[in-house]
Amino acid sequence: MTGNNQHSTLWVVGASTGIGRSVAIEYARNGGFGRIILSARSEDKLVSVKAEIETFGVLADVLVLDVTQADQIANAQSWLQENVPNLSMVIVNAGTCEYMDSDQLDTDLARHVFDTNYFAAIEISRVAYPFLQKAKAADADASMVFVSSSVTYQALPRAHAYGASKSALRYFAECLRIDWQLEGIDVQLVSPGFVDTPLTQQNDFDMPMMVSSEDAADKIVKGLDRHVFDVSFPKRFVWSLKLLAWLPTKAKFKLLGSMSRHETSSTDLDKGKTNL
Repeated sequence: MTGNNQHSTLWVVGASTGIGRSVAIEYARNGGFGRIILSARSEDKLVSVKAEIETFGVLADVLVLDVTQADQIANAQSWLQENVPNLSMVIVNAGTCEYMDSDQLDTDLARHVFDTNYFAAIEISRVAYPFLQKAKAADADASMVFVSSSVTYQALPRAHAYGASKSALRYFAECLRIDWQLEGIDVQLVSPGFVDTPLTQQNDFDMPMMVSSEDAADKIVKGLDRHVFDVSFPKRFVWSLKLLAWLPTKAKFKLLGSMSRHETSSTDLDKGKTNL
């Protein structure tokens, strides 16, 4: 970050565990901001993060927030208006991951994932916008950051809801960057592979090239501070997905089919024939 870091403020949404927690602590450690606002649903966990941040001499605030609840978004907006002159960076890390099988498509589950991963990001952006404008007016950096996923480079089995929500988030971020760059407000993405967090610890499949949340935070902070638009890692994993996406269509889907858990029963085939 440029300018007077002592008077700059970072707001991390989704800061209680995992990537958000580690990024907030990393910025406190390297003196990137003089004040860090921590938001998530769990107040107890946020208080713990606040205590660790303050060991580095950085002021920290706890702003409890469920990003899917309109009343809590409104309360957060009011709190910011009363307590914060401007925001130099906002990191939207709040997210969820639910997997879906193609023979058990679930609209309610998909809506839940989109509410957290996509629509909440729009709400946080709406709330943050005037505070980022004020930072630019004070001749300070202003950046809006969205934690997306490397799954947006190539569709993968069972990621019907999660991958679609993160792809929508990527598109939203690119649209926002097109417009906000005219005001000098930076918009950035983070596209991690597998990171060891409480969320990924629930997965029941192999996660290649996994990195710790601390290693992820180091890469994220360095990339954001260089104003990289898409901070992606680990590189070998990211490039393997991009290469897969560039394969001829027939070869690509045949390879992806070998990774699928979907099984076609004879009953399903018979139903298909009946309906033709």
